[in-house]
This record gives sequence, C-alpha cells and structure tokens, in this order.
Amino acid sequence: MKLFNAFLKDESGAVTVDWVVLTAAIVGLGIAVLTSVSGGTQSLADKISSNLADGQVATLDGLASASTGGGGS
Repeated sequence: MKLFNAFLKDESGAVTVDWVVLTAAIVGLGIAVLTSVSGGTQSLADKISSNLADGQVATLDGLASASTGGGGS
C-alpha cells in the first residue's frame, strides 16, 4: 500500500504530459491554418500557372550575334 501511495504522489511525469498537450495543440493549430489557407494558395498557383503557360519567350538576336564574335574587336 505504501508503494501505491508513493506512486500516486510522484509527479515526475507531469512535465512530459504538459509537453505532449502543448505539442498537440501546436500541431492542431498548424493543421487549422493549413486548411484555411490552402484554398487561396491553390487559386494563386492556378493563376500563376495559366500566366506562365500563356507567356511567350522573346529572343534577343542582337545579344546572340555579339556573343558569337560578330562584334569585330
């Protein structure tokens, strides 16, 4: 019975329980933020993707000929 009472009075694991609860709360908040922001980031990513797909690449012929030695130095 003394051993059981000593076990009930021992608080050495209380700090571990506090850290587990705190970590779970932080993870929960992170998931909540991720869920609320994911719609906006997906929309923005779709807009960026469509703008990049519609873009055209411009060639710089003047720079290409200068780099090949056409400058006459």
